[in-house]
Amino acid sequence: MKKLNSSLVNGDFSFPSDLKSQKYPGDLPERVIQFGEGNFLRAFADWMIHLLNQQNLFNGRVVVAQPIKEGLADMVNEQDGLYTLLLRGLRDGQPVEEKEVISSISRCLNPYTQWDAYLKCAEDPLIEYVISNTTEAGITFDPTDEFENQPPTSYPGKLTSYLYHRFQYFKADASKGMVILPCELIDRNGDNLKKAVLQYAELWKLPQEFSRWVAENNHFLNTLVDRVVTGYPRDEIKTIIDSLGYDDSLVNTGELFHLWVIEGPKELSERLPFHKIGLNVVWTEDMTPYRTRKVRILNGAHTASVPAAFLYGLDTVGEMMDHEVMGKYVRQIIQEEIIPSINLDKSMLEEFASAVVERFKNPYIKHYLLSILLNSSSKFKARVLPSILEYHTLNGSLPEQLVFSLAALIAVYKDGKVDGNGMQARREKDEFIMKDDVWALEFFATAWSSFDGSQQSAEQVAKQVLQNTKLWDKDLSEIDGFIECLGKYLFKITNLGMQKTVAELVK
Repeated sequence: MKKLNSSLVNGDFSFPSDLKSQKYPGDLPERVIQFGEGNFLRAFADWMIHLLNQQNLFNGRVVVAQPIKEGLADMVNEQDGLYTLLLRGLRDGQPVEEKEVISSISRCLNPYTQWDAYLKCAEDPLIEYVISNTTEAGITFDPTDEFENQPPTSYPGKLTSYLYHRFQYFKADASKGMVILPCELIDRNGDNLKKAVLQYAELWKLPQEFSRWVAENNHFLNTLVDRVVTGYPRDEIKTIIDSLGYDDSLVNTGELFHLWVIEGPKELSERLPFHKIGLNVVWTEDMTPYRTRKVRILNGAHTASVPAAFLYGLDTVGEMMDHEVMGKYVRQIIQEEIIPSINLDKSMLEEFASAVVERFKNPYIKHYLLSILLNSSSKFKARVLPSILEYHTLNGSLPEQLVFSLAALIAVYKDGKVDGNGMQARREKDEFIMKDDVWALEFFATAWSSFDGSQQSAEQVAKQVLQNTKLWDKDLSEIDGFIECLGKYLFKITNLGMQKTVAELVK
């Protein structure tokens, strides 16, 4: 079987009728340097740039820098940067699958073996954009990193070396600053990346003029990205390759939904005109409302519903959404308690919530509840607790279903035994291993240790949990009625079981 590459695309190969393919755009100049060759950026930013190129609205390609020593550079170059992207999900309730050969990547460099070629990119005046996704831990400052390293260990260190080479080559030309769009999943990612670069400039004793050039002539933009990318479809690759008719080692899959919120000057949106082709890319002066919406509705609905669904006996998000009782429960907590707790434009929230429900129901994604339960205590604090507190502030009462969701989470830890692998716990149908911070696992085990099945004992467990300031950064037991409400649901779960308790809540 023939390999996907530029010769195949430019030849007389007969592509499937449902696959979008086009001539290999080898004459387009490189305009973006990208740190990260993984699945996410190839299904997100590179896909968007590809679409812009199809409409002659960008006319540039992406040179990728492999951020770690071992990566996909050889594989990417073997296929001339080409790969097949499958986007799958529900649209207006109907299954949809879109296939396309993406051609926005020109080549992939390994800075660990091609340092000079990597720095040479900094000399190209047309390369004026930086995109990155180097995992949440990628934007960090390592004081042991050295300027003489080729390359520096960290991503911000590599970027600092790149920018310094550009600064020197163009003799501090203010017009040669870069537009930098980090996609790492941390809050204020652009601000944090800029801070790290300036820290390296100081650590490495680079000229003050360089630090001023970095701060004043480069746009470090804060961004929020949202698309579930399921990556290489290992379990179904043979069927996919047979249907394509060619071999592709870089097949990538993701959901249909996408959102890129970019906090930056509106004039930049004309240079990257994603909006002109209908992409869900928002340029804004303040991304805070969009982050709040995503964390509270998308992430919050996951975190608030998964413990109950798991103890109910379900295993995947798809099963949860298709279930008559649990599916209704998820919709209820979003509509009746999460959205009313957010002081933002309600139409904006409703539109996003509708998309979230459809995404949760995506039949092409098998998202296991147990994996979502990972580190649930910290997730609950960030994603659900703000909705509980703000609902209470706005309405003067506690949101019953979200309080129940906390009870369900606490119940996951009941009767568990902590060991080196996590917590050995059980639900009605089987045993499982709960993963969380060791101190959190030990705390919950201790909180349940004196439970005797009574209402009073359930309230005592509730009180211990709510008073734990290490968990919540505040004493939640001071909120009027919280102990009693949480204790009520702990008592019901332990005495009636999860299924009967949820059934009482669903209307």
